Amino acid sequence: MADQRRVEFGDFLRSRREKLSPKSVGLPAGQRRRTAGLRREEVAQLAGIGVDWYIRLEQGRTVSPSVTTVDALARALRLSKTEHAHLKDLARDGERRPFTREVVPPAIRRLVESLPHPAYITGRRWDVLAWNKAAEEIFAFGRLPEEDRNTLLLVLTNKKTRKSYGAGWADMAKRMVAMFRATHDVWAGDPAFAELVTRLRAGSPEFVKWWDAHDVQGTLSGRKTFTHPTKGVLHFEHASFQANDDPALKLVIYTPV
Repeated sequence: MADQRRVEFGDFLRSRREKLSPKSVGLPAGQRRRTAGLRREEVAQLAGIGVDWYIRLEQGRTVSPSVTTVDALARALRLSKTEHAHLKDLARDGERRPFTREVVPPAIRRLVESLPHPAYITGRRWDVLAWNKAAEEIFAFGRLPEEDRNTLLLVLTNKKTRKSYGAGWADMAKRMVAMFRATHDVWAGDPAFAELVTRLRAGSPEFVKWWDAHDVQGTLSGRKTFTHPTKGVLHFEHASFQANDDPALKLVIYTPV
């Protein structure tokens, strides 16, 4: 594993271990515990691996867990399918090339521009790369500097955007952080991703709390309601789709309810 990805692998193990109680995995509570969650030796026991080996994994030291070990850890920590997949992604060997901003093919750009409802394209880092007229009327991407055209920055650090989502902002923003976490950790150590996280940490205290919880979540469709300064209260269903030309590109469409 790449060095920073190894650290994220260990941090993720620790965060899941601390969320479990002995009772939840069928172990006796035993003596009084100074910290929440399972002990490292208990996870090692449940996974059928050596304690020292598990400690090395959680500390992000130079080890490469096998598929069998990753699966055993997933069972021991009661990981969801999404969390299990995330752990496997982090355990894969090999370095990634440095991140570069994606380029939207002209055909896909024209398709987005032709859609009647708000639609836009994002990349791996959740940068907004292309959008149509309907999306511009709602989100005003074109009024932002290129470095600020990022859905995470918009939702978490832009006061106007946050206000427009009203009482539903916290739940939506927390889900977004968990979804982005799954992508970020695979790119851990890349300067572009590190720069984005630094900006989010500086601009949103809520982000810091949710980020440090290390929760991960898959992409979900759903509903969003927000208040536009001239259009009033708007209700949308949204869904996202990957592009065959480049799986890093994601098309997001908002359909009025």
